[in-house]
Amino acid sequence: MIEIKEAQMTATHQGVVIAKAVRVDGAWHATTWPRPLTRNEAITALAIAELEAANGPHDPVAASLREELPCD
Repeated sequence: MIEIKEAQMTATHQGVVIAKAVRVDGAWHATTWPRPLTRNEAITALAIAELEAANGPHDPVAASLREELPCD
């Protein structure tokens, strides 16, 4: 489950926090992504974490979503 607040997002799986994102100076910093993101990109990064927690690291939907996020 992803909980979205004004300046923080949290992804949980089976009641355990698996990823967080916080907004700093307009950019979102996710614990699961190496660079600052937009709000929508941060939601995607947390969705990837949730999919991988539920289905394993080779989840095809997570892999497809990962290609949509900037990595450099």
